[in-house]
Amino acid sequence: MSGRGDSEISGTGEEQHAESAQEVEDVEDVEDVEDVEDVEDLEDPDDPEYVARRARWTAAGSGALLALAGLAAAVLRVTGSAPALVPAAYAFGAGFCAFAAFLGSRGRTRRALWVLVAGVMVMALGDQFD
Repeated sequence: MSGRGDSEISGTGEEQHAESAQEVEDVEDVEDVEDVEDVEDLEDPDDPEYVARRARWTAAGSGALLALAGLAAAVLRVTGSAPALVPAAYAFGAGFCAFAAFLGSRGRTRRALWVLVAGVMVMALGDQFD
């Protein structure tokens, strides 16, 4: 015996037919969702909003990564026998990169790119004094 315990058995079986029709509609709704294979299908790569979001994440991520690398280099150079100008240049360049990460997270990606380039150039120039 299948079915719910609280349902009445009708002689014509109309109740079972109505329940199975409802189940078929529910299954059709679920099959519509399965048409999407990946999450990437939901986002169009040519959509300007998607491109802007990706640019912000790239600018913020690369700025933060270069800022951490510059700070690590400054700490390593402070503990060594390098002149004081070298770790200062690394720290100053890391500050530029951190500012670029901030600009990138706010959507100012072009300015962030230029500030990021300036920060890396300051770090490279400071390395020349070693």
